[in-house]
Amino acid sequence: MARKAAAKGPRGFARSLAHVSRPTPVVSSASSTYTTTYISEVEQKLEDQLSKELGELTLTGSEATDTDMEKKKPEARKPFRFLDLPGELRAVVYGYHFANAPRVVDLEPGNHLLIKRALCIVRSCRTLYNEAAYFFYSTRTFRLFPTYPGRYFKSKKPLLARLNARQRGWITSLELRVGPGWSAPPKGWVVTPALGLADCVNVRKLTMYVECDPSDGYFNGFRREDGFYEAFCQKLLRDSLAELPHLNSVTFDGYPGVKKSGGMMRGLLELAVTSGKMIRWGPDRGWTDEEDEEAVVDTNVIDDANLGLLNGVPMGVAAVA
Repeated sequence: MARKAAAKGPRGFARSLAHVSRPTPVVSSASSTYTTTYISEVEQKLEDQLSKELGELTLTGSEATDTDMEKKKPEARKPFRFLDLPGELRAVVYGYHFANAPRVVDLEPGNHLLIKRALCIVRSCRTLYNEAAYFFYSTRTFRLFPTYPGRYFKSKKPLLARLNARQRGWITSLELRVGPGWSAPPKGWVVTPALGLADCVNVRKLTMYVECDPSDGYFNGFRREDGFYEAFCQKLLRDSLAELPHLNSVTFDGYPGVKKSGGMMRGLLELAVTSGKMIRWGPDRGWTDEEDEEAVVDTNVIDDANLGLLNGVPMGVAAVA
């Protein structure tokens, strides 16, 4: 009995456990603890339907190849030839292209942002150069002498002199704007052969824009001398008309303070009439062929011959217009 008790001590108990096998769990085949490897008929139908829908999303189903993909690529579109358009439509396109360019072109630092950039189209080919350049120069008014303040105002080489003879030949409208520097006009404001007016054979319109009239009493005490600036402007107009034999009309316009009966306008209008040019009126000032209502005429000291001139309609203006 003593041996059996000793065998059941701690060591004996451990050795006895080594020979005892652990129980194995018995799982019934009907148990739902383990998933089966077979799918039901409903799942099979869903899988077939999904495969069919995915196959319809491809070009040729699941059997599409690289060759089939290349055959289905869209053809590259050929570029449209601008010169295939009729000339009338090309002119419309040029109008949209130069829409941001100013209508009156002066010598100023901002030209390289709007005008020079827009004129880059003429570098495409010779045809575009002839068409686009002609459209631009013939639809803009070019100022004879610069009025932009700064170094350009006193430049001895105006914008017209910086253009070549061909570009000057495309111009159809010019503007002579007077008023800036009325007490001391720039030395570059003179009509010489270097200005290039002789090349402007297509100019038909000259706009005479008057910003101020120093003959007005408002300028008393400030003007250089009586009649100085008026005579200076008349000389500019006379020399310009002499260099533009193909000119048809002279359009007069000005600031609201300028009167048609003032000393400045009287001299310019008389000069334009004697040259045989048609007289027209610009939109800013609103002048017409009617008498100038702002004019105050003393009929006691002015004879009938000068009365019509002071009223704003020089003798013969109505007949010419």
